[in-house]
Amino acid sequence: MSQGPRSGLAAVSSALLAMSRHLEVRDVLKTIVASARELLDAQYAALGVPDDHGGFAQFVVDGVSDEQWRAIGPLPRQHGILAAMLHEAKAERLADVRKDPRFEGWPAAHPEMSDFLGLPIRDGNEVIGALFLANKRCPKPEGSCGFTEEDEELLSILAQHAAIALTNARLYERSRELTIAEERSRLAHELHDAVSQKLFSLRLTAQAAAALVDRDPVRAKGELQQVAALAAEAADELRAAVVELRPAALDEDGLVATLRTQIQVLDRAHSARVTFTARGPRALPAAQEEAMLRVAQEALHNALRHARAEHVDVTLDRHGRGAVLRITDDGTGFDPMAVRRAGRHLGLVSMRDRASGVGGRLTVESAPGKGTAIEMEVPGG
Repeated sequence: MSQGPRSGLAAVSSALLAMSRHLEVRDVLKTIVASARELLDAQYAALGVPDDHGGFAQFVVDGVSDEQWRAIGPLPRQHGILAAMLHEAKAERLADVRKDPRFEGWPAAHPEMSDFLGLPIRDGNEVIGALFLANKRCPKPEGSCGFTEEDEELLSILAQHAAIALTNARLYERSRELTIAEERSRLAHELHDAVSQKLFSLRLTAQAAAALVDRDPVRAKGELQQVAALAAEAADELRAAVVELRPAALDEDGLVATLRTQIQVLDRAHSARVTFTARGPRALPAAQEEAMLRVAQEALHNALRHARAEHVDVTLDRHGRGAVLRITDDGTGFDPMAVRRAGRHLGLVSMRDRASGVGGRLTVESAPGKGTAIEMEVPGG
């Protein structure tokens, strides 16, 4: 096939595997461009994703330095040979792109290019991008094209797989957007249950204080102290919600390292002793790791803010293909049935929803004066 140093089946396989490793659209685009340039031994490569306004939504290059790219200026419009790739949707192989009648020039900082190979990237009948290569590294007789028919066939295979990789990345990002929307909806529901109720109580208590201030100043003072306490609780609930909106670095660090870091911070920030032990847990599917992290955060918040615990212990153990998370504290404890009858939930509904949402189970053991133990088990993947 190609005359380049990475030609052959092994090189194609390497390029396809590289594309399949990434889920972020930008990473997929960069990998496609770098793989194409290396595979066909070209000096420059680029990939453009069209927008709906006659330009490119994204344009990724390889072989051009960051300084050069900044000097070139704004993203190119869909004109000249670029337009041909997107609108005519056919391959273009040229001995010298500058001599093509459709060529309309380029910015002053743009590198000089001669031989050219371009292919549209299709998803069915839709052109979702265009892949360009220029300046093949090989001896070229005057007026001939460095890129061969075999190069074009090779790039066509790459473009077909690029379409799959790019479509999968877009579906992944869309799925993640929907997950974020669902998470925000759940948080809004919890805010309504927690903060809104506290704000309503705050308003009633303030009204009572205002009514008592003239005829019973002592009782009015007590009501105002209750106002301060309710305001502090509402602020805590809001802070907890804001913390939940920040995604943990699970992708980079994993569940064990993320839990260990957060628990070390809590141990330093509170008078209570907070400890963490991990005994050989396997890596879990991303959704299960996130659910376990959120349950741990909720349980720790309850133990440190509400139960006045002096010691909180968190363990994460391997259990078959899955894992078991256990958070125990020596705090005031509570009667789970009484809490449920009173319409309070201390985050228990949320924790159970998180566990069941990833195929796991949650158990809660507590009694007044006896502390609390929360256990979450997930099956793994």
